[in-house]
Amino acid sequence: MPGAEADPEVLIVGGGPVGLTARALLARWGVRTTLVEKHTELSPFPRSRLVNVRSMEIYRLLGLAAPLTDRAFAPEYGRIRFRDTLCDRDFATAAMVGVNAPVPESPETGVLTSQDRLEPLLLAAADTPVRFGVELVDLAEEADGVVAVLADRRGGERTRVRARYVLASDGANSTLRPLLGIGTTGPGALGSFTTVVFDADLSRWCARRPAGVYFTAHGSFGPVHPEGGWMWFGVTPDDAADADWPGLVSRALGPGAGVRPEVRRVQHWVMNAFVAERFRHGRVLLAGDAAHALPITGGLGMNTGVADAHNLCWKLAGVLRGWAGPALLDTYGTERLPVAHRTLDQTVAGTRLMVEVQSRRHEQLRSGEATSDPVELPWSDRYFAQLGLVLGVAYRSRAVLTDTPSSPGPADPSAPGTDYVPTPRPGHRMPHLWLAPGRSTLDACGEWFTLFTPDPARWVQRLGGPWPSRVEALTAEQADSCALGAHGALLVRPDGHIAARWPDAPPSDTALRRALAAVTGSAGG
Repeated sequence: MPGAEADPEVLIVGGGPVGLTARALLARWGVRTTLVEKHTELSPFPRSRLVNVRSMEIYRLLGLAAPLTDRAFAPEYGRIRFRDTLCDRDFATAAMVGVNAPVPESPETGVLTSQDRLEPLLLAAADTPVRFGVELVDLAEEADGVVAVLADRRGGERTRVRARYVLASDGANSTLRPLLGIGTTGPGALGSFTTVVFDADLSRWCARRPAGVYFTAHGSFGPVHPEGGWMWFGVTPDDAADADWPGLVSRALGPGAGVRPEVRRVQHWVMNAFVAERFRHGRVLLAGDAAHALPITGGLGMNTGVADAHNLCWKLAGVLRGWAGPALLDTYGTERLPVAHRTLDQTVAGTRLMVEVQSRRHEQLRSGEATSDPVELPWSDRYFAQLGLVLGVAYRSRAVLTDTPSSPGPADPSAPGTDYVPTPRPGHRMPHLWLAPGRSTLDACGEWFTLFTPDPARWVQRLGGPWPSRVEALTAEQADSCALGAHGALLVRPDGHIAARWPDAPPSDTALRRALAAVTGSAGG
């Protein structure tokens, strides 16, 4: 076996959006990474198509939100429409709140775009090694790291790479998860599906009523790129190997369409629904679909994985740079596993509601009711907002100090899948406030801990120790909206979640340093 490559601090396995996001985040911390991807190139398929508002906030910090928005669909495409066939009129519709228009709770708006537009931007966001066509086939843990065996899928050459940690983002069919003996819980495979990418002029039926997805009784349609292209996806037919894909898509369009689509690509895939039993095994950490495979309803799969990376990467950086203790990595699973389970429940429920809409329509047609009558949706129009689930995530772990003086409001004010209620409680995302034109409180977070306070002079002298940190001034009005007195403060983690809160003056000169030591599990206090 040939000699070892240059050793990375973190070996990232999987070059989809989650692995590429982790690579870009770790690069901002100066962490040496190598990413390996078993496929020989970035995905040419549209696949994941929704970048929600929280992911856009994360990409804003990486400088990618503006170029993503520039190449994405216009906000009016942030809508779902239900039709009998694509050529028919809508019998139901719902908005994707947070995508179809800005929301005041965020400086960003989610976008509808295709994975093949997102991944090149992510790839260019860091200048660290990426090896396509290379697969991890074995690994062994040592006292201070991991030895991974990598196989080049084109030439068969094998190499050994040593890393301090491995971040496994290698998808629902992960090699690493079973290799580590990590099981899964949940429904499992929900069915086999096929995506067909094709060219056709469908403007007659869609230009005046744009949407990201058109659900029909014969599969679902969606525009691929603003400049053209379409995709159809539905249940894989029994005769898939010999299927007439142009004919199948043509029939799904409707008998009156008179369109013969030009098929570009066909991909078969399995819709999975599970969560890994744990997200960490020693020095290997799971993220994205390797940790939780979610049904596509609501577009939460990729976005949940992006949030995984955001939660994990600052913790890896802290451990590798010595200002955090190794136990901080345990909080990754403690914080993200409950989110994965809630999100799985939400997407499974959403899938059932989609089926219910179609069932109501079939019953309407069977009973002879007027086909132009709308179907009353079994949810509010805000169902697809999911802002409570996306922005209202509340972490509970040793990396959040909930024993600081009392905080206002209910324990979990945001109901998953519905409304989001900003709160300054520890564990929650820092509320978005405009610090200056175009500059949000979320922009003040980054590769450091941020202390938000209306009294910077009192707090800045209490900083110290090994932790990267900054102080950010709040106006009296902003402090009041965060339920802070004239000398209070919020300590916010690099991932934008509140770590600790002091409504009034610090209880002692060492309170801030002791809080940072407790949050990071270090001895620097």
